[in-house]
Amino acid sequence: MKWKRTLGMTLATVLSLGTLAACSGNNGSTNNAPTSAPTSANNASASDAPADKPVTLKWALWDWEATAYYQPIIDAYKAEHPNVTIEYVDLGSTDYMTMLSTQLSGGADLDVLTIKDIPGYANLVKQNHLEPLNGYIADKGIDTAAYGGTVEQIKVQDEVYALPFRSDFWIVYYNKDLFDQAGVPYPTNDMTFEQYDEIARKMTSGSGAGKVYGAHYHTWRSAVQLFGILDGQNTVVDGDYDFLKPTYERILKEQDDGIVMDYATLKTSSTHYSGVFYNNSIAMMNMGSWFIATQIDKVKSGESSAKNWGIVKYPHPEGVEAGTTLGTITSLAVNKKSANKEAALDFMQFVTGEEGAAAIAATGTIPAIKSDEVISSITSIEGFPADENSKAALSTVKTYLEMPMHEKSADIEVILNEAHDNIMTKNTTIDQGLADMKSRVQQILNN
Repeated sequence: MKWKRTLGMTLATVLSLGTLAACSGNNGSTNNAPTSAPTSANNASASDAPADKPVTLKWALWDWEATAYYQPIIDAYKAEHPNVTIEYVDLGSTDYMTMLSTQLSGGADLDVLTIKDIPGYANLVKQNHLEPLNGYIADKGIDTAAYGGTVEQIKVQDEVYALPFRSDFWIVYYNKDLFDQAGVPYPTNDMTFEQYDEIARKMTSGSGAGKVYGAHYHTWRSAVQLFGILDGQNTVVDGDYDFLKPTYERILKEQDDGIVMDYATLKTSSTHYSGVFYNNSIAMMNMGSWFIATQIDKVKSGESSAKNWGIVKYPHPEGVEAGTTLGTITSLAVNKKSANKEAALDFMQFVTGEEGAAAIAATGTIPAIKSDEVISSITSIEGFPADENSKAALSTVKTYLEMPMHEKSADIEVILNEAHDNIMTKNTTIDQGLADMKSRVQQILNN
């Protein structure tokens, strides 16, 4: 296996880069200087600081060339730990978690592991590849509350095996010029589902190529289904999906009334959500926080005509606090068989802590820890909407994972996607689609 040592990246490019493009694998050299890691039988512990002698850590990740924050994180860490060399191992974004599992099962000498999704995380825990962290968290006094409740959601039998360093969450993007032209007040940071629907209907106008749609739902199931879990009463892995019926009824009614674009048309034409926002075709769009940096960049390049835009918090059910939203996390874990476990744990703590969060935020990316300083760093980036509502939209009170921790989450995801597609294209009724979800998921849960 060929390894490639990390190279420098200038901060001038950080905002224009994202985590979307896939890259081929990049690997680093094998000049390891192992350090010992004091551990108990079940939990990692690092009561001593990493040794000052040279040590090389191999960090498994994806999309090195297209990701803005990797190099700034490494630079910030090396400024405090000049004895540590970080080498990256780029496994590419396509099937990253499968590749990581294969590498670890084959005995690859990786130290720090980037965790891309919950199904892959569950699989690595099951395969016993990840170092348990409860002891380390206790020894270091790490306050998991800083992660907004996500750490508790990825526990496996009360044990933690990873800590988040990125946390993307859903918000609402809106086109201020379209609202001004329609004479409709901007959406607010405290909208119920009913208010969101009402605003979308007011903002729908015109016909044909010049039509403006009041809202937009991309073809991902998460853009629709996950409205239903914001009250905290249900999850998408329980095997009962009747709670989704009101959500599907509301959004299919919007589709029938021409308030949103037709799902089947979007699907067959492979229309990307960014394009319809860029060309002023939609007034509002529910989408992840990852789109902030992309929109800023595309406005600067001229690709996006939606130059006057803003964001607000996600709409919520009646009785649920504003700022409750959905999200995904990207985490770091340590290889249980790492020869440099003590140093790997220290690097993990740095990246997932406040210092790592500051380095990530400086690139326009949302870190897992969203302190006032982090929010201020992001909102001060040139091109971020200047209004106070947009700045306040980045503060959340509760984030539910799009796919909660479950050992069979990968299989459940396939079923939910298929049923969602059938409901939205009207190949089946809502009741039939939900019944299909229930019977197939329960079959998986019972096996």
